[in-house]
Amino acid sequence: MSSTTIGTGRVATGTGLDSILERANSAQAVVQRFLARAGVPALRVALGLVFLVFGALKFFPGMSPVEALVTRTWNVLSFGVIDGYAALALTAALEVFVGVTLVTGVLLRIGLLALAVTFVGVFSPLVFFAGELFTAAGPSLTAQYILKDVVLVAAAMVIAAKAFTRPIR
Repeated sequence: MSSTTIGTGRVATGTGLDSILERANSAQAVVQRFLARAGVPALRVALGLVFLVFGALKFFPGMSPVEALVTRTWNVLSFGVIDGYAALALTAALEVFVGVTLVTGVLLRIGLLALAVTFVGVFSPLVFFAGELFTAAGPSLTAQYILKDVVLVAAAMVIAAKAFTRPIR
């Protein structure tokens, strides 16, 4: 128990404050345990839902705001072999697969590997089309759309760190 000498010479004890702080610390410990247990699975499912939904949109022409960018990127990455709807369908299938693995946790390591490949495609336009994406006025809306994916990469890193703590069977 703590005590403090106040101006009148009396000694005030901190039992009331100590009790409040002790309860606050206990409550914080409960919240911390919950977050430690639920945080990474919640992040995994949320990231999976993002990939599932955005991937599914690419199966339907005209539904994805990055449709043209996806087809152009595949065309460059594949040296012209993959173009048009095939590029969209491949991207859609890959993203939906990643989303399903993240949401369900089934084949998670394979899904994380596919996610790493997906991120190569996601960030490729920054290299291939930098002149169009970054102008004197700043990054275009498309560039901003791509750059926000840095957050998704960080989320994937947290999920992968947790997934890779278990041995491969």
